[in-house]
Amino acid sequence: MDSTVVAACVSVVRSNHQIIRRKARLRRLMILCSQDYTPIYATPKIRVPLMERYLDPNQDLRPDYMLSRTSLEALMDLLRREKTHGWGQEVEVLMAIYWLAHGLSYRVVSRAFDMPSSTVCDIVHRVCDAILTLLESVIRFPRPAECAEVGRGFQHLAGSPAFSRCVGAIDGCHIRIKAPFPGTASEYLNRKLFHSILLQAICDSTGKFLDVFVGYPGSVHDTTVLKNSPVFVGAIYPHPGYFIVGDGGYPCTSAPITLLTPYRESSRGPVEARFNIHHAKARVIIKKAFSMMKTRWKGIFFKALELSTTFAPKVVAVCAVLHNLAVTNGDDLDPAEGDPLPPPDPQPPELDDEEGGCILRDGLAAQVSAARQCSPCLQDHDYN
Repeated sequence: MDSTVVAACVSVVRSNHQIIRRKARLRRLMILCSQDYTPIYATPKIRVPLMERYLDPNQDLRPDYMLSRTSLEALMDLLRREKTHGWGQEVEVLMAIYWLAHGLSYRVVSRAFDMPSSTVCDIVHRVCDAILTLLESVIRFPRPAECAEVGRGFQHLAGSPAFSRCVGAIDGCHIRIKAPFPGTASEYLNRKLFHSILLQAICDSTGKFLDVFVGYPGSVHDTTVLKNSPVFVGAIYPHPGYFIVGDGGYPCTSAPITLLTPYRESSRGPVEARFNIHHAKARVIIKKAFSMMKTRWKGIFFKALELSTTFAPKVVAVCAVLHNLAVTNGDDLDPAEGDPLPPPDPQPPELDDEEGGCILRDGLAAQVSAARQCSPCLQDHDYN
């Protein structure tokens, strides 16, 4: 073919491409000039069944998202920001929550929402990062003026006025993960012989988390996690004059934080045994909080997380934030029936100030067993 003809053909093709691009720019300009223009580059497909149920105000969203419509709307209000690109905030949040609720692969979620799996992966990570920006406002310690109300809640749980200064229950929880790379796999193998990361949490008397600290390998002892957590290092909580309770896997200490544990040998006498009973009633709320969170996000927690050891702690923290939002909005969920409460860790390493904690515990045990005029309180005791 003559080179002149080839050059002419190339010129025509370039001209056609320029015309197409010019028309596209004109269409975008006309849209920009429109008053009802919303600058979203991707349009969600509302005929997807999941979207149809969300757009129907009479539909219950908990089977799909494990959160009520009220909790979802509260989350979207907290995350509200103007978007100039993407699929729109509602679609992205729903997609990430759906992934959390069912623990599905990105490919399955992409089919459910009819969009590319690579897009789903990007959206899940982006929404998780956005939710984590809410952590300090949703999961926070009560102010000193609010501690009396928290103490009344634990007093009711324990069934004893001696626990009116209790403002939290602390415990650790193993989050199952897939075995990491061979070089670090042994560090994540816990005493129950599965790979995990550790979640340390403190909750109030309603089961709301006041603090979460997650990411340590499963082989690490609860006390080691506590000693390296910000709440312990910075002596952040509880406030002076108050204490928190924990199981026998923690040391009984009064500094830098006041943490009271049960007596290791309840057979020492009736006073110690009675204290242990009321102490167990107070601290069981943290077990229930873990169980509620795991039941809500059972797709994540009831199987090994197939995530990297850097992203898995973020997902756990996101679930804790959503748990608090659900509790705040009355979105109650009963713990899984028959979910066994894990035994405490082996005897913890001793800390320098365990003597001070034991003295405080002895005084509290004496208060629990002290004779009181209120007969209903005396009926809590078993004298047989």
